[in-house]
Amino acid sequence: MLNNEVREYLLAGVFNAAVKAGAAIMEIYARRDEYGVSYKSDHTPITEADCAAHKVIRESLGPTRIPILSEEGRELGYEERRNWEMFWLVDPLDGTIEFLKGNNEFTVNIALMENNRAIASVVYVPYLEKMYLAERGRAAWVKRNVKPTHDAAYTFDEIESDMQTLPLDGASARPLRVAVSRSHQTPETADHIEALRCNHPDLEVVEQGSSYKFCLLAEGTVDYYPRTTHTYEWDTAAGELILAEAGGETRSLPGGDVLQYNKENLQNPWFECRARGIRN
Repeated sequence: MLNNEVREYLLAGVFNAAVKAGAAIMEIYARRDEYGVSYKSDHTPITEADCAAHKVIRESLGPTRIPILSEEGRELGYEERRNWEMFWLVDPLDGTIEFLKGNNEFTVNIALMENNRAIASVVYVPYLEKMYLAERGRAAWVKRNVKPTHDAAYTFDEIESDMQTLPLDGASARPLRVAVSRSHQTPETADHIEALRCNHPDLEVVEQGSSYKFCLLAEGTVDYYPRTTHTYEWDTAAGELILAEAGGETRSLPGGDVLQYNKENLQNPWFECRARGIRN
């Protein structure tokens, strides 16, 4: 594990990298109709904002000398990365489809991986100016009013100053709230929700894009999230740690296994997430 001096250096660095990436994204978001969209080999869209955010994060985290595995970086073969003891796992713009739709539901995801487990992570929601953070074995937090700025230079003490520990207090009794992907729903997801209705006939479905769903689970704002379409490791690592440190869990579906990282194939299995205290 990291000593305190290295830990504080890395956490401030990753926090500022996410804020700067958010600034690059929001600058393009304001004029997104002027930019073209291309498609990767898996037919997912990539925009100027994805590339700009990746460049900012690469430059911001470069001085750490820790390798970066990013959705928008160069393709790294398994033989090159399989023995990495530590690396950054990055999705510079999670929710590209939501970005293109203009519904504000997109995030910056960065996880610090040690021995293929996330030990620290941030999920930044630049439109909402909310930063979610977690450290393995310590806690998860949210910090509000974090404006996207190109010259972010928060110190560790400034980051800590007004963080709220997750989950948030004040959750009232209500029907089970199930988060689903706004743009990636399948018949299997619908069947899964209908099965839940047997025990929760009044459940509510909440549509939401990007890894922000993990953050809502960590807050306690929603209770359950099934995912039955393709995702990749950079989609889940940061949010999964935030949810875990808030008392929730993520498991493969079916099977109930923990998600594995830095696999030869970076695609995740289907999975389900539960907020703290939720058992279907």
